[in-house]
Amino acid sequence: MGPDALAQVLCHLPKFSDPNLLVGFSSSDDAAVYKINETTAMIQTVDIFPPVVDDPYEYGQIAAANSISDVYAMGGLPKLAMNIFCFPESLPKEVLHAILQGGYEKVQEADSLIAGGHTIKDVEPKYGLCVTGFTHPNHIWRNDTAKPGDILILTKAIGTGILTTAAKGDMLSKSEHTSMIHSMAELNKLSAAIATPFPIHACTDITGFGILGHCLEVAVGSGCTIVLDSRTIPLLPGTLDYARMGIIPAATYQNRESIEDLVHLDKSISLEMSDILFDPQTSGGLLFSLPEKEGLELCRQLNSSIPTAQIIGHVEAFHEWNLVVK
Repeated sequence: MGPDALAQVLCHLPKFSDPNLLVGFSSSDDAAVYKINETTAMIQTVDIFPPVVDDPYEYGQIAAANSISDVYAMGGLPKLAMNIFCFPESLPKEVLHAILQGGYEKVQEADSLIAGGHTIKDVEPKYGLCVTGFTHPNHIWRNDTAKPGDILILTKAIGTGILTTAAKGDMLSKSEHTSMIHSMAELNKLSAAIATPFPIHACTDITGFGILGHCLEVAVGSGCTIVLDSRTIPLLPGTLDYARMGIIPAATYQNRESIEDLVHLDKSISLEMSDILFDPQTSGGLLFSLPEKEGLELCRQLNSSIPTAQIIGHVEAFHEWNLVVK
């Protein structure tokens, strides 16, 4: 379901009112935030999806990293997780164990704990986590507070939707497959830690709505115009080649249909590049919005250990379009 359709569903639900609910349904943010006291706010998020790769251990790692990412995107640290696991009775026990093992190890890497969970009988496997994290109430990163003059930094390359689709046809080279898995299984822990001392105005992680869908959420929520430079957006190896072949997941077309009337794409952008921009991502990177001077230094520090981090655009006062791509 695209962001527009989801918004139409959510708008008819009752609204809760609590002065301690700092982030909830009122925005399209990555997680909920509830104020516990003057120095502590609790972050809660949940995510679950079916396998995107064949290897069960890698799937568990990717699903866990994807679930944990929302806490980092809110400026917090994950501390507690609960498994959510759907599977058919016919699924071999060693496959179940491998999925959970992948998830457990990724949670440990995040300096967090798994304290339990819930299982459901289903026709296909689905795995994810409900994650609880914490931050200071004054240090929350939101996705609706970008400011004109900010630059935008993306920490991971995109293309996972196209590459996982190509992988289903056994089309990926060994190196393409390795880089894809590494990207999806990598926590956003380091990039969030490096960015913490900087004046981050807004942040989100790039997942199912694709780079354009999530940038649009930031732009609309912030009441501004985001200008992206498609030439600087980092791509995973093989992404452009498979896009040219037409190896495009169905969700890419759903994302395009949902928001293409709200995005101005320059006529110079090729069809394959536009498909990549609408491509749904799994466990994507963080997108930071912050002042240019500090942003240049942040990008320099990120690049010392995260070479994929790139400045991909900037924020302007609103004019005609919320999102412009050149």
